[in-house]
Amino acid sequence: MHDLKSLRLDAEPLRLSQRKRRADESVVDRLLALDEEHRACQTTIDNLRAKRNESSKAIGALKKAGEDASEQMESVRKIGEEIKTAEERMTACDNERGELLLTIPNILDGSVPDGADEESNILVRDSGTPPELGFEAKAHDDLGVALDILDFERAARLTGARFVVLKGYGAKLERALQNFFLDQNSSRGYTEVLPPTMVNRETMTANGNLPKFEEDLFGVNFKDYFLIPTAEVPLTNLYRSEILEKDQLPKYLTAYTPCFRAEAGAAGKDTRGIIRQHQFSKVELVKIVEPDTSFDELEKMVADAENLLQKLELPYRVMQLCSGDTGFNAAKTYDIEVWFPSQGKYREISSCSNCTDFQARRGMLRYRPEVGGNTAFPHTLNGSGLPIGRTLAAIIENYQQADGSLRVPKVLQPYLGTEVIA
Repeated sequence: MHDLKSLRLDAEPLRLSQRKRRADESVVDRLLALDEEHRACQTTIDNLRAKRNESSKAIGALKKAGEDASEQMESVRKIGEEIKTAEERMTACDNERGELLLTIPNILDGSVPDGADEESNILVRDSGTPPELGFEAKAHDDLGVALDILDFERAARLTGARFVVLKGYGAKLERALQNFFLDQNSSRGYTEVLPPTMVNRETMTANGNLPKFEEDLFGVNFKDYFLIPTAEVPLTNLYRSEILEKDQLPKYLTAYTPCFRAEAGAAGKDTRGIIRQHQFSKVELVKIVEPDTSFDELEKMVADAENLLQKLELPYRVMQLCSGDTGFNAAKTYDIEVWFPSQGKYREISSCSNCTDFQARRGMLRYRPEVGGNTAFPHTLNGSGLPIGRTLAAIIENYQQADGSLRVPKVLQPYLGTEVIA
């Protein structure tokens, strides 16, 4: 959500951001026009009410003097109709202005490179070397089926496409990764949370998923609830409509949840394997911080996600997203991409974003910078730390052996009680 007061003073940063995003710049003019008309309606209503009050006083005086007040009474009636018309228009402007505000993305930070799509993303650093397997790498889904730890056929029978059944060591690897990620995140200062996996419309709207991404969500036909696409949704809303004190910040939160996405815009993409599923598990990182620290906190969050991949000894790289590839809520985003031998390329495994005060405004999350002082909006950040399915797929591919077996990363061996899955 954008601050209308700031936009009235200077809308150029939002215009520039829209241009860099390759988004519709005219929405800014439409928003300001609606805002101006809304305020003009309010002025008209105030003036008409004042005029009606004066006329009402005159009617009282005429009646008290025993004179005819019918002309003044008719004038008051007409003023009432004018007020009603102005109020209706003001309400319409307010509604349209509010709906439009919900659809305009966050203002990009000045450090975000200009570019139309992922081809213009910038390599920040890489870590590790893609393994020299010495044989043709198998795709994770083929190897997982052969090891009897992934079952797509029975999942399709149970539910449909883009679902998987994890069996034996597949299920144990899921549980091991969940515990490993949460243990590591807790050791780095994050408070573990177990939130609901269903939220209401207000929560989805405050987070920025509604109204723009409704087709990607799984709605529940019960009191307008939604299955969460990521734990970011409940975590960023945990303190919605509250006022936090300065000493309560920063807040570092982590949560493991099932996640649900319709993948409406991903038809034909990653139809095989567990890269893009309708249901998957993920450990999320969320921060609520003071504005002057948020970009430093973003760098730390990226390092926290990298720490997990380093301990798993998976080769990866960090990319800064360009303007045209940065998400709706984000002012600045880094993607972490992990190596997939069967594809011969890096694939996204974590996305870490600073959403500045965009989500806090939508959810009316505030804090007091000074004790007893005025309130301000904190900044919210989110990142994957990490998705279980994609991490599992990367482990299967990078740790596969020539005989079709799978080495278990050293840090996961205590959780599984084995070094090899054969």
